[in-house]
Amino acid sequence: MPVSAAYREFVLEQLGRVVPVTSRSMFGGVGIYSEGIFFAVMDDDLLYLKTDDTNRPDFERAGMPPFRPFGEDSQPLPYHELPGELLEDAEALTPWVAKALEVARRKKSQSRSRPKKPRP
Repeated sequence: MPVSAAYREFVLEQLGRVVPVTSRSMFGGVGIYSEGIFFAVMDDDLLYLKTDDTNRPDFERAGMPPFRPFGEDSQPLPYHELPGELLEDAEALTPWVAKALEVARRKKSQSRSRPKKPRP
């Protein structure tokens, strides 16, 4: 489902209190970047942050589900829903965003170091 203009503005304002952010519409959702690093996605008026084994347990402890853009039976993507109450508390939000950015930076540097597969 699409992201409402009001939700998009709210999320970008709140995240902007923690890190510089830009956004780009994509596939009905919104990709969120900080200094060129893609670390979050909005879909259906929910915010998901990038996860891996280092920060996924934080989301799981909070009972937050993974991002499944193709329905409950689909394979989850490496993002988890952010607890909504954190958005309005910059101090509480900061470590969650910092960890998601670190995951995204690691992923980006890993993809740069891998040789590209030749196209057929």
